[in-house]
Amino acid sequence: MTARYCSLAPRPAPAFAPGMAAERVAALAGGQRMWVNGTVLHYCFLGADTDASVVPMPGAGRSRREPWAGARAQRDVVRDCFAEWQDLGIGLELREVGDRSEAELRIGFRPDDGSWSAVGRDALSVGLHDCTMNFGWDLTAPGERGTALHQIGHALGMLHEHQSPYAGLLWDEDAVYAELEGPPNHWNRERTYHNILRRLDADEANSPVWDPLSIMEYAFPPGLILEPERYRAGLRPPGTLSAADKEFALRWYPPLRRPGPLVPFRSVPLGLGPGQQADFRLDPPQTRTYTVGTFGDGDAVLVVFEERDGEPRYLAGRDDGGTPGNAALGVRLVKGRRYVVRVRLYSSWGAGETAVMCW
Repeated sequence: MTARYCSLAPRPAPAFAPGMAAERVAALAGGQRMWVNGTVLHYCFLGADTDASVVPMPGAGRSRREPWAGARAQRDVVRDCFAEWQDLGIGLELREVGDRSEAELRIGFRPDDGSWSAVGRDALSVGLHDCTMNFGWDLTAPGERGTALHQIGHALGMLHEHQSPYAGLLWDEDAVYAELEGPPNHWNRERTYHNILRRLDADEANSPVWDPLSIMEYAFPPGLILEPERYRAGLRPPGTLSAADKEFALRWYPPLRRPGPLVPFRSVPLGLGPGQQADFRLDPPQTRTYTVGTFGDGDAVLVVFEERDGEPRYLAGRDDGGTPGNAALGVRLVKGRRYVVRVRLYSSWGAGETAVMCW
């Protein structure tokens, strides 16, 4: 019998300006789903009395309520898996909160809804009263801990590994559709195609090398894969984080450096290269709205945090959306409070100063 698989909702294709160079499109598309490094990513478990689905009872002519709350043992598996990702030393902080209004990731345990997660920043488009991640079966059962690691991988921006264009898998498509339409998945052809047979674009892939050991790789029974020949008898990843999974997480979310010295309210050259990041602390001389921005050539993300009780709290952010050297935003800074400005350069397209400015 086939394994139970996670099912992702289709994502709309990203739209870019006509005539944009293919390599530029790839650089932007690859980062759209990723969080800005340094983000404190909050998660909560849904469990209030009102957190439930109304599902029909076949043959009974009535419905029943299926609560979203998970047992403590289920929640502990998920907590442990968040900690495993965090312990890699990534630049994101994964923090549990009790209030759904503070959580970007909201987790339910609905047995009627399978297991799935929003991918990366797609979670921000989900309503505050809805799940962004669900676990539809017992995570404490043997071999099921990998389901939690897999869904958290999606939440960090990873996609299914068997759909990588570098995998080179040749499927017996009729056998795949037949296998997935039966128990325990009961998928229609559209869902099977989207989650298994559809090949990702190169800029969507987790890595330019296929990793059959990845936590994002499904296990497949014999008879579904025709080539490579060694997988005709089935594909069985171990259900743990592979070396490539860890490399992906640290590539997108490298460990944060210590904040630099105080920055005066003037242009400060950064000299950032592609994929590099810099943090600066600000002490505004007076309360007013300042313009903070990066200038020069490059695709930049700019985030401003306000320090509260010694910890940064998100205040404002701007992704330039592919416009070279133009990530600027107006932010009201209050005299007597401290702020952190974080700049990350995704790619460079020519010579020019990259600076952070406040005035």
